[in-house]
Amino acid sequence: MKKIFVLVFLFSLFCCASSLLLVSCQNKEVLLSQANETVVADVKDHSPIYFFFKTEEKDTLIEVNRNNSISSTNWLFNIDKRLPLRKVILEIKKMQAKKEGSMHKSQTSGNYFTYNDTVKKTMAFMPFTKVKYKLEKPDFNVVYFYLDRNDLVHFKDEVFSINELQLFLDKRIIAASNVVFAYDKGMSFGKYIQYQFFVKHLIAPKGVNIITKKEYIY
Repeated sequence: MKKIFVLVFLFSLFCCASSLLLVSCQNKEVLLSQANETVVADVKDHSPIYFFFKTEEKDTLIEVNRNNSISSTNWLFNIDKRLPLRKVILEIKKMQAKKEGSMHKSQTSGNYFTYNDTVKKTMAFMPFTKVKYKLEKPDFNVVYFYLDRNDLVHFKDEVFSINELQLFLDKRIIAASNVVFAYDKGMSFGKYIQYQFFVKHLIAPKGVNIITKKEYIY
């Protein structure tokens, strides 16, 4: 698969009392996730936030540039697809809390993941404003599918390929009105985005709702 690099030019603006603008500029790369469709084609009035991939000895680190995160705007999360999901979600939860607690927040502003549409050859956007992330295993009252980093689905005591999940839903009676998804904390962010599109196209059996506004990461 051809690697698509996004060359990011960061301009962080800071206003002081005298209205003087101080501009800092740095040149870094973010390797974005990929998909073959566009969810949202354009987002106006936005602030870019960048999650950079770093390695230090054997550790993978996240460097987050959040200087442009203006609470009244839409936030575009440009996240390197190589980053581990759990570390990404930890930072996202911090950013969600920051925006929610801001006195300047707008009720109409949203949060979006950016990715590359490999068909249209353009950047596209996936909204996740209302998603609540829980960094824990669901309790016994929650019916859920667990998607691991190896394309396997875990449902109670059963394990099968992700390609068999739709067939599983078609043939099995699920004793629940709602099901949610949990994700392997060790998967890459790029894998997580692939799973988001997979879940988006699943057809739930009659009487069952797939809840996508709550996700478990463990």
